Amino acid sequence: MNRPSFALGRLPVGSLNKTEKSYQDELERRKAAGDVLWHRFEGVKLRLADNTFLTIDFAVMVADGTLEMHEVKGWWHDDAKAKTKIAASMYPFRFIAVKAQAKKHGGGWTIEEVP
Repeated sequence: MNRPSFALGRLPVGSLNKTEKSYQDELERRKAAGDVLWHRFEGVKLRLADNTFLTIDFAVMVADGTLEMHEVKGWWHDDAKAKTKIAASMYPFRFIAVKAQAKKHGGGWTIEEVP
């Protein structure tokens, strides 16, 4: 049986990992509260250079109609940080870095705007 091969720790395109699933649940709670109008997982792919792209974890439209790009990580690798900063300098969206907080630190999310 031929199975697709993935880089270590990678899921197939369109599959949410545990952190992304948990954040999607958070977005659904915010949608029910009226803070979020719409969101889509991996719905936006941005070209950064020839053969270099960033697929945004969540495109999110907040209550005031602003479209935000949320990058969700359990931890940030340098290449992910660099790509997100480059995208923020190239595109007119608000880029948000979302990091899961450990349960021993209260859980939840650390959220910061990418300059």
